[in-house]
Amino acid sequence: MSMPEKIQTWQMVQPTIRDKETGDVTPGKLEKTEIPVPELQPGEVLVEVAGCGICHTDLGYFYDGVPTVNKPPMTLGHEISGTVVAGDEEWVGKEVLIPAVMPCRKCHLCKTRRGNRCLNQKMPGNSMGIYGGFSSHIPVPSIDLCEIKNRGDIPLEHLAVVADAATTPYQAAKRAQLEPGDNVIVIGVGGVGQYMVQIAKALGAGTVIAIDIAEDRLEKMLSYGADFFINSRDKSPRDVSGEFKAIRKQNGLPAYGWKIFEVTGSKPGQETALSLLGFTGKLIVVGFGMAKVNYSISRLMAFDAEMIGTWACLPEYYPAVMDMVLSKRVDIEPFVQTRPMSTIKESFEEAHSASPEKRIVLIPDF
Repeated sequence: MSMPEKIQTWQMVQPTIRDKETGDVTPGKLEKTEIPVPELQPGEVLVEVAGCGICHTDLGYFYDGVPTVNKPPMTLGHEISGTVVAGDEEWVGKEVLIPAVMPCRKCHLCKTRRGNRCLNQKMPGNSMGIYGGFSSHIPVPSIDLCEIKNRGDIPLEHLAVVADAATTPYQAAKRAQLEPGDNVIVIGVGGVGQYMVQIAKALGAGTVIAIDIAEDRLEKMLSYGADFFINSRDKSPRDVSGEFKAIRKQNGLPAYGWKIFEVTGSKPGQETALSLLGFTGKLIVVGFGMAKVNYSISRLMAFDAEMIGTWACLPEYYPAVMDMVLSKRVDIEPFVQTRPMSTIKESFEEAHSASPEKRIVLIPDF
């Protein structure tokens, strides 16, 4: 293991800019460059990146005007697996996941188990200065690393998706207080939703209903935790609600207590979720989008229902999710594809135009 002289990286020089008045678009820019290797402080390590997944959040930063804490030029990417090559001696040589958010562990939120939303948290590709995962290496604190042990034949780069796509659903399940036997609806079974279905089932959910606009994706989920599905393409929330009621009645399922995970972040997905929220139900908002929806919040009172937001995942939950993945209770292999990091521009554009069937993980090839 050796310290590189420079970190090779793909930086976001500027995000896509849309003029609000004219609608004109100035395309964003990603450029290959070199950045300094920082002097590692006590408690820090340098990780050689094995793979970094392309997340919807990265696309939001690059294409949709979602603000980052640090301004460009900076490197995106927060879904990272790799090997520690320098820093704390006890970590050097170990394969690790880097949590997508790393709390300060000192503030009130951290001390009350809400550190996943610590206001001083570090997030690769957002609030760690110029450093992110679409690089050859990244410096990070060692305290929150998740060591990968006995991964068998699962490639290290594939496990990058666990760092966000698989852990975010676990945090969402915790926020929902998901219990064995609970009935679940997952809206959107793309890059994160496909793991939301699997994790809900792995945690003992009774019936899981998947909702999406892609028939093949929905059919696939029947082999990975979903008991039923509803194709919502070209259907109104009322239509979907009608199909949901039919499934309930045909299978003797209750009209109350459903836990609904909205993972799309889209207006249609959110409107559908709200239409399905009924008596003593919980709606957990997992996906992020810029659209606004109308809803009578008095329905929450009438239904004794809840609407909950969830953000990322506490680092201390990572080992539990890793155990699920390595034991194949949650299967990542059918949902991952890898590409050279030099394809980042084309891969960003492809993932932005349509959610890919398999999460794209970029492998450094500098």
